[in-house]
Amino acid sequence: MSDLTRAAFWMIGAIASFSTMAVMGREASVSHDTFEIMLYRSIVGFGIVCFVLKLTGRMHQISTDLFGQHVIRNIAHFTGQNLWFYAITVIPLAQVVALEFTTPLWVIVLAPLIIQEPLTRARATSALLGFIGVLIVARPSPDSINTGIVMAAGAAIFFALTLTFTKRLTRSQTIANILFWLTGMQIVLGLVAAGYDGDITLPTAQTFPYLVLVGICGLTAHFCLTTALSLAPASVVIPMDFARLPAVALLGMALYGEMLDIWVLVGAVIIFGANYYNVLAENRAKHA
Repeated sequence: MSDLTRAAFWMIGAIASFSTMAVMGREASVSHDTFEIMLYRSIVGFGIVCFVLKLTGRMHQISTDLFGQHVIRNIAHFTGQNLWFYAITVIPLAQVVALEFTTPLWVIVLAPLIIQEPLTRARATSALLGFIGVLIVARPSPDSINTGIVMAAGAAIFFALTLTFTKRLTRSQTIANILFWLTGMQIVLGLVAAGYDGDITLPTAQTFPYLVLVGICGLTAHFCLTTALSLAPASVVIPMDFARLPAVALLGMALYGEMLDIWVLVGAVIIFGANYYNVLAENRAKHA
């Protein structure tokens, strides 16, 4: 199995995890603000990471090498994730994901600057086609701009920063080390952000399962995504995430009555076409 194929399978796991996290996050938001959701998510994730590292005897992989880059990556991720959690509570899930899919455009801009990945014609064309598909799905207009849309669009920029720094870190850091600092640093950030007003809402019997699942899915999503990024270029891996759009759109329709119209399907077809074109181009370049 080629590295590109393996990366694609890891991205399937990431898509499933991100989709589940979106639903659980919306359910938990009834009682908790976004900072609290991020705090509890990080606590659950940090506990799982430490347990697995201890169980597998890999605690020695934790180091403070490139600590500054971990700080930048995790601040960017914390910011983007909070914007994302807010957006899923005020606009349809499919619209959040569609706007989030501008992330590959920002990755293409940032990757040459941060991780020195070349910008090929195929990658730029794929991202452009994917963005056209996103515009068809979202169909933004001046009348439709609101706080949720602005937050979702802002989340995409911070996610792009997170992804490019993740790819940079995977060159010399283990996945265990990346996930350890991801969850550990975000506990601190979550405590500061959620507790600045002196009031942190504790989990209830109803919200506890949602918060635990948010934590588990957040961890598995990043494990799958980080593994995929270690196997293939960022500008190849990230467009694969476009497959999350139809999955989330169907969840929104089934659980929240968010209508799925023909334009969502048209946009999804274009997005899938862009992904397929990119994968074919990368395979041809690899075997040339």
